[in-house]
Amino acid sequence: MSGAVLTSMVVRSERQMPLVAIGARLRAICLALPEANEELMRRGPSYRVADKIFALERPRENGLALWCKVPEGSREIYLQAEPTRFFIPPYFGPKGWIGVGLVEVADWREIEAFVRRSYRLVAPKRLAKLGG
Repeated sequence: MSGAVLTSMVVRSERQMPLVAIGARLRAICLALPEANEELMRRGPSYRVADKIFALERPRENGLALWCKVPEGSREIYLQAEPTRFFIPPYFGPKGWIGVGLVEVADWREIEAFVRRSYRLVAPKRLAKLGG
């Protein structure tokens, strides 16, 4: 029986490791922006500038998701293009936010573009110019 427990623990650990790497990569992208900081919340970290949230890391099914603000009108385009990857997050959705499923094979240039765009939409103008 202890062998079964050990096997279970090993499998769970192997599944979580990519999530840790994905979270670390998202964190590095967010914190590279001017005056960005991280604040831990109950469901995961939030990334802020001038006390305003520009990105959130949240659990989604068996993985992680990025929640971020997008320009008005673009959310519907993403949702129609890839409805299994993009979604409207609870609470933040009505405020123009979108959820993006993150997987190990994510296009990190695209994820960085989402984060930077969200930062520019939320940050004070003097910082938004720097976060290009």
